[in-house]
Amino acid sequence: MAYLLEPLQTGQLTLKNRLVMPPMATEKSDSDGKVTTELLEYYKEKSKGGYIGLVIIEHSYIRPEGKSSHRQLSVADDSVIEGLQKLSEVIHANGSKAVMQINHAGSATTKEITGTNPVGPSAVINLRKKTTPCELTGSEIDNIITGFAAAARRVKEAGFDGVELHSAHGFLLNQFYSLLTNKRKDAYGGDVDKRIRIHRRVIKAVRESVGENYPILLRLGASDFAEGGTTVEDSKIAAQRLEKDGVMILDVSGGFSGYIVPGLTGQGFFAPLTEALKEVVSIPVILTGGITEARSAEKLIAEGKADLIGVGRAIYKDSDWARRAVESLR
Repeated sequence: MAYLLEPLQTGQLTLKNRLVMPPMATEKSDSDGKVTTELLEYYKEKSKGGYIGLVIIEHSYIRPEGKSSHRQLSVADDSVIEGLQKLSEVIHANGSKAVMQINHAGSATTKEITGTNPVGPSAVINLRKKTTPCELTGSEIDNIITGFAAAARRVKEAGFDGVELHSAHGFLLNQFYSLLTNKRKDAYGGDVDKRIRIHRRVIKAVRESVGENYPILLRLGASDFAEGGTTVEDSKIAAQRLEKDGVMILDVSGGFSGYIVPGLTGQGFFAPLTEALKEVVSIPVILTGGITEARSAEKLIAEGKADLIGVGRAIYKDSDWARRAVESLR
């Protein structure tokens, strides 16, 4: 039996196999975040043949002040729905399921990109952007939560099979979750439960926006791999809460300043994180990180390290990787 080729069902989402193309920024959108022909062709090429069970579209900004780069994809207003519908149709036509990842950059952006001062849970300097954000007020947090819910509605209206909330790689939800950037003394700062209060409110608002059965995924930066930062023990608590709130798939990453963590190498280098979280949740868990070999992906599932395998850079570099991987296991 080829574990990677086994179908997976969770809620109303049925995947033909366990192979996932994780979200990877392309900078192929228009300057206003609209879908371009270039972007459509890119995803058409990556999903050709339907060998990838699930394609997760790159992180897309929910509000203009949450935009992280000049040509980032947008889910910030209804004018983008038409283009996003073309994107979902391209992937579905090839035979794969498609989910959109939605995001707010928080302090991981600049005034040059957004036209406004960056915001964050606390006025802690962003080490990548070298800017210090304005601390969000309670009403501003409420507006961001509303923004996530509206963005998720657009994703559903555009025909996608689910929506993924981005809480990894040092963006806003991750900034609230991490002790490195969340120094708040109110209901959003302190222990794990307080630091994921915004996540839980976002999930509730999104659920009300998209309905009871629509799949919600969450990408969790499960360890900062930094002194004083979030640990996998924190994430065991968080993951259980998030499952209870309605997250249907947990997409695991790590490292606060991006997806690359110095010193972590090999096939599936986040496996210790996914293995630990699988012990405390019953929902499917996605493992991504350095996986370039189909047999390694197969082994990681067989050993119970994860339920789904994300292959990013290998597919990014070689659009034929998925076909060869699937055919090698048949």
